[in-house]
Amino acid sequence: MTESASDIWSSWDSGSMISKNNSSCSQQTRFNLVQVKGAWNRQPEQSQTAEGKLSDAKIYENKSEHGVSWTVFSPITFTYRVIQCKNILDPSDDTLLWGHVGDDELKGTLINSKPVKRFVVIDETVNQLYGSWVTQYFEARQVVHKILPLPTTEENKSLELVTKILQEVHQFGIDRRSEPIIAIGGGVCLDVVGLAASLYRRRTPYIRVPTTVLSYIDASVGAKTGVNFAGGKNKLGSYIPPVATFLDCSFFQTLPPRQISNGMAEMLKMALMKHRGLFELLEADGRRLLSTKMQSCDTSSSSEHEHSATVSIRIAIETMLEELAPNLWEDDLDRLVDFGHLISPELEMRVLPALLHGEAVNIDMSFMVYVSHQKGLLTADEKNRIIRCMLGLDLPVWHQDCTLALVQKSLRERLKHSAGSVRMPLPTGLGRAEIFHDMIEDNILCQAYAKWTDELSSSGNK
Repeated sequence: MTESASDIWSSWDSGSMISKNNSSCSQQTRFNLVQVKGAWNRQPEQSQTAEGKLSDAKIYENKSEHGVSWTVFSPITFTYRVIQCKNILDPSDDTLLWGHVGDDELKGTLINSKPVKRFVVIDETVNQLYGSWVTQYFEARQVVHKILPLPTTEENKSLELVTKILQEVHQFGIDRRSEPIIAIGGGVCLDVVGLAASLYRRRTPYIRVPTTVLSYIDASVGAKTGVNFAGGKNKLGSYIPPVATFLDCSFFQTLPPRQISNGMAEMLKMALMKHRGLFELLEADGRRLLSTKMQSCDTSSSSEHEHSATVSIRIAIETMLEELAPNLWEDDLDRLVDFGHLISPELEMRVLPALLHGEAVNIDMSFMVYVSHQKGLLTADEKNRIIRCMLGLDLPVWHQDCTLALVQKSLRERLKHSAGSVRMPLPTGLGRAEIFHDMIEDNILCQAYAKWTDELSSSGNK
């Protein structure tokens, strides 16, 4: 088991101690780090702190007959903002340029610095719809800018796309700390740009502007970036949060209905895992939310529909942030947000581009609902309500390529890459879930698969 930072910390006393892990005695000392006139210096923790800047980092020194070793404890803190906004491409609105800056004094300094520069990567379909607005925004603000439209689809989600971005960024030239790269598009665009930003000068800040329901709720609020590699989904990537995510649901107005439904799969995931109220809202009002494209996100309005859209989006984001914020680097592999993501990566890549990401996730969730029922975790009524809700959101609940062999292979891969435990989130009620560590018994898996296919195969493929 990997030792956490707190475990390491607690294994040291306030000064020095004798090692328990070495047959011979060794002296261990903990040092603070203090900066004076630009230089960092070690200082034994029991000594009085010298005047200067104290770091949260520590150095643990171990002296033994074999020599000296050091353990570095260096906590990393990321602060990023997730901001709901309206009319983000209105030139009179500051959000796109300065919404990521929380310090008013720093904001004033940056605004007065000339010239202001921004590099923008935009999905090529989004560019056809909104590219002229983006150009007008930066021209009106007298911003030196470069807009790079790219085909950010799952089929193109590769290192080649990342390299293309990096070449263009390098040619344009940006300040690696004060001029964030802006990504405008769906989840693939946000993931690819995030990876490029993490690589350029080892870390360049970036901003996410999601334009699909899926990326609005899921990809935009976490820290993961990535591209597909060696036939696997997101096999290459990094954990680098954006400095900010700007959420403007007006982009949904130009989405085709299938993309609205696709995004609501991730919303339903959070409902099933931890929020019965959100599930009941989607169950009762999902069709209307679909038909109106999740508009009326204005919290100042009081109509029933506007309330449903606003509340459902808010709950989905809040529950997602609750699960992601304590575990941005996935040090803990027990993650409720992995529901729907055990089988779907294999299925999605196998049938690409037939299924969208949320559709593949929903097929995975649909099958796992049958597994939960077979294990006695869900009642028949609960199972049926969940499937009806999925169908009401125009989401596929079965696919011919999601074979029992694919399911078994996916679970074996999960076991291999999750520290010896399958770590399977399963619903145990409406809005309740647990993580199960043991592999599902073959008889339960086979019985669940047979019932799933028998009852839902007539629904057809998406």
